[in-house]
Amino acid sequence: MAGEVSIEQIADEMYQLVADSAGQKKLKATDLTKAMTSKYGDQVSKQDCKDAIKMLIDSGRCIYGYFGGSSIEIPHREGSEN
Repeated sequence: MAGEVSIEQIADEMYQLVADSAGQKKLKATDLTKAMTSKYGDQVSKQDCKDAIKMLIDSGRCIYGYFGGSSIEIPHREGSEN
C-alpha cells in the first residue's frame, strides 16, 4: 500500500460517496478513484482504489450497473424486501 490509509477505510468512504449520490448521479470507478486520490493525495494509489472497489463488489455492498454505461451502485431492493 502506498500510505497509511487502509483499503477498508477507502472502501467505506467510497461506499458513502455512492450512497450519497444514489438516485442523483451514477458514479463510475474512475470517479471514485479520482475522489480518493484528490482527498488523500500520495497516500492512496490507483491500485488501492481498485482493491477497495473489488472489496465493495465482492462483499455485495455495491454492484455494477450497466444502464447508460458502467457505474457502481447500491443494490436495489424490491418492494417486498423492505
